[in-house]
Amino acid sequence: MNAKPKISPRRSARGSGNVPVGRIPETMQAWVIGGPDELRLVKKPVPQPGPAEVLVRIGATAVCGTDLEVIRHGEPALVQGGPPFNKNFTPGHEYVGMVARLGPGVDEFRVGDRVAVEIHAGCGRCERCREGMYTACLNYGMNYGDRDKGHRANGFTTDGGFAQYAVNHVNTLIPVPEGMSDEEATLIVTGGTVTYGLDVLGGLVAGQSVVVTGPGPIGLMAVGVAKALGAGPVVLVGTQRDRGRLAIGRKLGADVLVNADREDPVEAVRRATGGRGAHYAMECSGAPNAIDQAARMVSRGGRICLAAFAKEPVRVDMAYIVSNNIYLFGIRGEGRSATRRAAALMAQRRFPAALLHTHSFALEEVPTAIRYARERIDDAIKVVVRMKQ
Repeated sequence: MNAKPKISPRRSARGSGNVPVGRIPETMQAWVIGGPDELRLVKKPVPQPGPAEVLVRIGATAVCGTDLEVIRHGEPALVQGGPPFNKNFTPGHEYVGMVARLGPGVDEFRVGDRVAVEIHAGCGRCERCREGMYTACLNYGMNYGDRDKGHRANGFTTDGGFAQYAVNHVNTLIPVPEGMSDEEATLIVTGGTVTYGLDVLGGLVAGQSVVVTGPGPIGLMAVGVAKALGAGPVVLVGTQRDRGRLAIGRKLGADVLVNADREDPVEAVRRATGGRGAHYAMECSGAPNAIDQAARMVSRGGRICLAAFAKEPVRVDMAYIVSNNIYLFGIRGEGRSATRRAAALMAQRRFPAALLHTHSFALEEVPTAIRYARERIDDAIKVVVRMKQ
């Protein structure tokens, strides 16, 4: 394990035409899933970009909580029509890198551009994609055999970022702001998820109160983005185990911190919001009682965004939600091109996103990186895998 490194910002070594940045090998190192909780480092062919695609030489990949679910349980990955186990599948979806090769007809980017990536490239042909809801693509996972509909979700339905190279559709690429390290740039996707959630809740949060439950990477990023967009007060709810994360939440802009092991979180949130409850709630914990509590943390007519996967079915008092005209929204990933807006906020230094990055490992150490993230070893928040250049 390496302490959080001090990295000098790397400027984009822009090329021209289709000349690669450095020599592109025929094979690459990549981690693949065997059975549940089994990862193997193998050699795979370097993928080739097709029309409207580029080859990305990966610089860094962050470990997301959903990666942990994919590696252990399979869902929500869908590979060749089923679970990702024993299919030579490479997970990982929060990565940043450099454009190394252009596919036919690509002129939106140049070789050498530094880019972060969104996960989803919708099929572009289904009802949801035509509405702009590409993260809800109706052809999710139909990208194999005779049923290739053009949908991609890197790290879920197509190979992801725990490798040296990956192919991405041009629609998923976000230019990395000048002077931003690879480690911080891996957080752009997390910021995009949060920004999408706030969009779904209503978009305009300036002057509105927001409660965030669960100070994981998404919850902490939610604090930073909400505060950057003018929300107030921003209340962050965690537990005794989250003491260090709550302190980081304060640095990211939280006005009120609530330790749910020391006081009733519903009462604390209502007290912080003048007794009426918050306008909006971002539920980022996935705890069994989280939705019920969030419903009582918001005011009548309040809105709740569910950004976490619950590990099991949960009981919810729907009568309370209906009688108080409370709205529930579920999101998946980073829709509506919200990732670009998150990147803009981070480039403007509206909040110190880099605080979330706590640990770095080499590509050969992915299993250790996964363990640090899963077990929260040494207070790990965002664990990043760095590639050798």
